[in-house]
Amino acid sequence: MVFHPPVAIVAKAADAGKYKVGLPAWNMLLRGFMAGAYIAMGGALATMCSTGIQATDAALRYGTASAGFSQLITGAVFPVGLIIIVLTGAELFTGDAMLAPMAAFIHKVSWAQVLNLWVWVYIGNLIGSIWYAYLMAYGPLSSWDAAGAATVTAFGTRAIGIASAKVSYISLAGHWSAFLKAIGCNWLVNLAVLLGICADDLIGKFFGIWFPIMAFVSSGFEHCVANMYFIPAGVLTQGFITDPTKINAGLNWVSMWTNNLIVVTIGNIVGGLLFVGVIYWVAFRKEIAALK
Repeated sequence: MVFHPPVAIVAKAADAGKYKVGLPAWNMLLRGFMAGAYIAMGGALATMCSTGIQATDAALRYGTASAGFSQLITGAVFPVGLIIIVLTGAELFTGDAMLAPMAAFIHKVSWAQVLNLWVWVYIGNLIGSIWYAYLMAYGPLSSWDAAGAATVTAFGTRAIGIASAKVSYISLAGHWSAFLKAIGCNWLVNLAVLLGICADDLIGKFFGIWFPIMAFVSSGFEHCVANMYFIPAGVLTQGFITDPTKINAGLNWVSMWTNNLIVVTIGNIVGGLLFVGVIYWVAFRKEIAALK
């Protein structure tokens, strides 16, 4: 198993960022669409696999469920999305939050180029995630009878529950919590990206990516692109509920932004840019200069 030393990893990350900011806008958008869909695939798989084992208050009270086990299962299957992204060259906003600034620090690409990449990839991620949420909502998360009426499956109920939790950050304290969770998330996500760069072979990349992603998901952190799937999946699936008493009015397209995506996106940028990009650039910049 071939792997690179830390200084080489940082240099390769900057090279990757330089390549990414040089892509045409349509390519950024297309690769962003693919990455959004791939992250959604991981999110959908995590939803399906954790259905029925999530811990309710009653189950915890009587010792018949473990909240930690549900988180472990969710985290264990979610990494498939980032593994596909890294191995197939798709563009993920949260990874670019570290890679593009690395290119700005080391290769002196302009911050306008960095922002251009972020904007197009973010839009692409959003479109890809929502498209896959639609696919899931009208597929496995619902059931259709001969008359064309839809009912929510157990998987759909789980999806609505996840989405409802995602938009529960209402107060200032809630937003601060979401912000901190977003920092922790993208800290781990970008460590996974660096470990993926570290290895040259498939198995090394697989395990290098898998463990940090499992850690962020199992820890309950917040990822803006994953939430571009989780929340729309819940919103769309909730539309099949006919009993108004079972509808969460707080789960909608507006709360997706005001209660989650805005603050989580900012936190993800801080986690990737500052806690990985800046720190590793400062730590290794003299050694990188020597490599040149």
